[in-house]
Amino acid sequence: MTTYTYTPAFESAIAFVLEAEGGYVNDPNDAGGETNHGISKRAHPELDIKALTVEQAKAIYFDDYWLLSRADDMPSYMGMAIFDTAVNMGNRTAAKLLQRAAGVLDDGIIGPKTLAAVYKHSPEYLLPQFLSYRALRYHELADEPDEEHNKRFIRGWLKRTFELQQRLYEDRLL
Repeated sequence: MTTYTYTPAFESAIAFVLEAEGGYVNDPNDAGGETNHGISKRAHPELDIKALTVEQAKAIYFDDYWLLSRADDMPSYMGMAIFDTAVNMGNRTAAKLLQRAAGVLDDGIIGPKTLAAVYKHSPEYLLPQFLSYRALRYHELADEPDEEHNKRFIRGWLKRTFELQQRLYEDRLL
């Protein structure tokens, strides 16, 4: 395992994510299956999820979500928002939601055009657009006929979205 020196932006974002994700859970009704600190056995079958430490989880989040979502290449408010969304919905979905909010082709790949569009828009415009698309996606997930079990998670998903928005305001990232 690599030892990292994390940026203050990542430290702030990971604190929010770890608080939202909680500790060890093995809910048979959750498609994520066995998780600890939000890291799933399904995504990391090689890990002893029950014994996963916070530091190990942080390294996974940094490599698999923070870097892949290009959070460091964005203003801090959007970096935190895209990171949390990537953790909760996957990198590709998070990228597509950001692209829709920014008004560029939603191909799921954050490149120069997406980043330029992020910087073109004001936080007062981009963040509400992005969070609205995120909330809409949660409703779509809850309404999928073969995913009835998702209905029980909609309240928590939306609560997390609003808590993220509140944290961004409290931390004066907007």
